[in-house]
Amino acid sequence: MATITHVCTLDYVAQRLGEDPELLEAIVCNDDNLSYGAIISVYIGPDDTITALTDDGIDELKDMLRDARSTPETWHDFLDDFVHDAELVARIKAQSPR
Repeated sequence: MATITHVCTLDYVAQRLGEDPELLEAIVCNDDNLSYGAIISVYIGPDDTITALTDDGIDELKDMLRDARSTPETWHDFLDDFVHDAELVARIKAQSPR
């Protein structure tokens, strides 16, 4: 594994990928969803962190989302499996093409 020299915040990753930041947060809140070391917690205060991704983590997330969107049914199943916020799932499903 190469040495990590930088990470990108989830907000920046969402902007780069054109994704909803809340969706990305919901996916990466379970660190089992990406490879070990792809998700980084950055401490910005004693009890405050932000989530960041390595380049490999961004690639994994991008591939995961691409595969999940292969069909509307696959996308909806993915949302139901990976996002545990019912309101967020409903909002994302309403935005997706049928």
